[in-house]
Amino acid sequence: MFAGGFPGSGKTALLWEAALRLTAQGLRVGLITNDPSSGALLAHSGLRVEEVDGNGFGGNFNGLTAAVGRLRAEIAADVILVEPSGRSADLSATVIQPLKQLYGRKLPLGPLSVLADPVRLNGMLRGGTSGLHPGMAYIFRKQLEESDIILVTRTDAMAPEALRQLIVQTRAAYHSCVMAVSPSSGDGIDGWLQEAMMRHECGTRIAAVDYDAYARGNAAVSRLDGMVRLRGKTPSDWDLFTRLLLAKLRQGFEEQACPVEHVKILVENGDSFVAGSLTDSVSGTLSFRGSAGMGDCAKLTVGACVETPPGALSRIVRETLDAAFAHHSHEAETDRWECLPSECPAPACRFDKVVKMPVLLKGLRMAGPAEN
Repeated sequence: MFAGGFPGSGKTALLWEAALRLTAQGLRVGLITNDPSSGALLAHSGLRVEEVDGNGFGGNFNGLTAAVGRLRAEIAADVILVEPSGRSADLSATVIQPLKQLYGRKLPLGPLSVLADPVRLNGMLRGGTSGLHPGMAYIFRKQLEESDIILVTRTDAMAPEALRQLIVQTRAAYHSCVMAVSPSSGDGIDGWLQEAMMRHECGTRIAAVDYDAYARGNAAVSRLDGMVRLRGKTPSDWDLFTRLLLAKLRQGFEEQACPVEHVKILVENGDSFVAGSLTDSVSGTLSFRGSAGMGDCAKLTVGACVETPPGALSRIVRETLDAAFAHHSHEAETDRWECLPSECPAPACRFDKVVKMPVLLKGLRMAGPAEN
């Protein structure tokens, strides 16, 4: 089952919570992600996680199918949850239709769900861009247009009537099933899973995508993937360190007027971890999960999607990290540091018509059921 959506919409948190609920039902769950920082966090769920390299599943379709094959063969996965890149669109035409054509009954697929932050969603419904680069706003609209289910997320602070109106307006605009979920509180997740498991159709719509506009949207954003090992002379409070570091990163991007799509930090201290997330420039929301406790060594993973050239993104993050390391007397060793412009996926194939799935046998659930 695919759970797509714009960077910062809560995909990773939703899949974490969904996986826990499914395993509690006795199902074997595998996870596939296109984001190294998401993969590092999801690995702490205790479940098998596969990372697919490349800028989108459409561009590395063989990598996706190979990952599905490993999860089915090695852990006999009953359910496979898939997290595409937040800058991915056209998934129905370039990924889901080919999967249906190639695998039919062998790989029953759940619906394509797209997560949407209510602030951005409201802006789109009013014909605006919600503060996004026009090209990125184009990608977000296409994600909504091709969805089977739209999941309105981060609804905890919304008044019930405002949420009800937003759901009604979204249904009218995009003709999708629209539901509310909160990955932080868990509200709505069971209902979403039940809806997804009952559906026998997926990829029911193909959006008309202008790949030049799609490319312009991706070109506006740079992405960073880094991993640094830290060692201190005295034990550090890694939870406090992570909170202060993420706040400093937010400040740095605000001072440089660089719109943030998403920044993720994961600090691992042995088997313990703390994950921090900065979500977009509209809300500037910081959220945290877990606790890494005290220690003198840690592994820090950082991922970012920001509207600025790669050199500027790398410099802001590197300078902020170096200042934090120096302040806390940490020695740092960089294992990985890659900062590149986002690229528009070049799909291996693209379908212009919806592939009809055969009626699935009762009891088969979502994507990737184990074959008996």
